[in-house]
Amino acid sequence: MKKIYFASVLAGAMLFATAATATTGEYGNMCAMGQALGQDVETDCAINAAIDGKTYCFGNDSAKTLFMKDPKTNLAKAEANYKSKH
Repeated sequence: MKKIYFASVLAGAMLFATAATATTGEYGNMCAMGQALGQDVETDCAINAAIDGKTYCFGNDSAKTLFMKDPKTNLAKAEANYKSKH
């Protein structure tokens, strides 16, 4: 019984530690490239980039790579799309 209890406590502590260190980004943690394309794509912000002191989240590495090819234009599109819907 003690082993099961300890495992449960350990798992709970790990979940709390993960949640406590999660990154918070712009657009409510939605994918910045998704926003640039007019889509709401939720992320856990594990893949992110800092631009001008702000953190932007991405749904996957491909989205980040595409976004970073022209961040200025993509940020303008993302900002406009996000403001129009939220």
